[in-house]
Amino acid sequence: MKHFDILLIGGGAAGFFTAIAIAEQYPNLKIAILERGKEVLSKVRVSGGGRCNVTHACFVPAELVKNYPRGEKELLGPFNQFCTGDTMEWFERNGVELKIEEDGRIFPVTDSSATIIDCFLTATHRLGIEVVTQQSVQSLYQGENYWKIETQNQQFKAQKVIVTTGSNPKIWELLATLGHTIVPAVPSLFTFNTKDPRISDLMGIATPAEVAVFGTKLSASGPLLITHWGMSGPGILRLSAWGARLLAEKKYQFSLQVNWIPDFDFATCIDYLKGIRTEQPKKTVAKKAPFVLPNRLWEKLVLASGISVDQKWADINNPQLQQLAQQLTQSKFQINGKSTFKEEFVTAGGIDLKEVNFKTMESKLLPNLYFAGEVLNIDAITGGFNFQNAWTGGFIIANNLLFNFSEKGK
Repeated sequence: MKHFDILLIGGGAAGFFTAIAIAEQYPNLKIAILERGKEVLSKVRVSGGGRCNVTHACFVPAELVKNYPRGEKELLGPFNQFCTGDTMEWFERNGVELKIEEDGRIFPVTDSSATIIDCFLTATHRLGIEVVTQQSVQSLYQGENYWKIETQNQQFKAQKVIVTTGSNPKIWELLATLGHTIVPAVPSLFTFNTKDPRISDLMGIATPAEVAVFGTKLSASGPLLITHWGMSGPGILRLSAWGARLLAEKKYQFSLQVNWIPDFDFATCIDYLKGIRTEQPKKTVAKKAPFVLPNRLWEKLVLASGISVDQKWADINNPQLQQLAQQLTQSKFQINGKSTFKEEFVTAGGIDLKEVNFKTMESKLLPNLYFAGEVLNIDAITGGFNFQNAWTGGFIIANNLLFNFSEKGK
């Protein structure tokens, strides 16, 4: 049986950052990371399209938490201790130069996730952190002053255990047997599947829009991207994140309402269209969009309103005008299913946040057991926010769990 002061279960972003943060403060502790796979940091490697979006340029904790459908309230305190600026400083101190892109995402200047992986592996080697792969945890047992961990081929003993396994159902099951409540996992960050003649052959078109799930209070805004399977883009992803549980209950079958011209509602749109009819009676309706709207999409919405392709503004009657205003501001699309958003698979679910002390990230039920990252019922929209949760959790643990190790020295 191998003995450690601290054992981390999960060789991903949260596990490595937490282990390094602890070892930087307490170099005399014996620390190990257990990883079930053959390779560590596999999700880091593919994140951000292989570039690793380490965080987001949102530097105010009260604003940053608004990007977390689950965890907003709980993360405010932790973000006041370790936020985006601290993350940037940490990576740059560890030899990783970062850059902020126009949309706020922050990447290594190398545009390669290998830079982040090399940073973590170099740090663990320098600090003497043991990394043990192909160790699938089979059981967790809490003794009086220790934890015992059994994998398929080894046994480990540690004073403190930190779980950083992300959305691993097997680990959730083990934690449930120890008394923790697990909020069932459902997908978050997904795109919507729909087949509709109004958006067929428009793949690649993106435009600002307001989207809402019809019959609910769920809504979001942001660019909407038309794809070959339906709809994607920041607005749709935001809606999927905040509506993760509701849409799962609906089995991803629902009516989506789209306002293609967010600056207008139905009434103001009709007034605007009447003005065009008066001022430009001889112009062909379908030829050019009078709004900030792609012309190809405009033409499809015009045709869906019962207006012919060569009809002039002067020839539009009031019912057609109302139909057009409705298509522009209240388009309804039947959604039939979802698709995973690229490699950014994120789930809503995990350890119930009421059972965690967010001042220390320690379990309220089981002393000397800590959590960081997506093993908790915390998730965010795309853009580097899920990684920021991992870094912050690791920092909080490193700065709050080791007071009773002070005799080992810093």
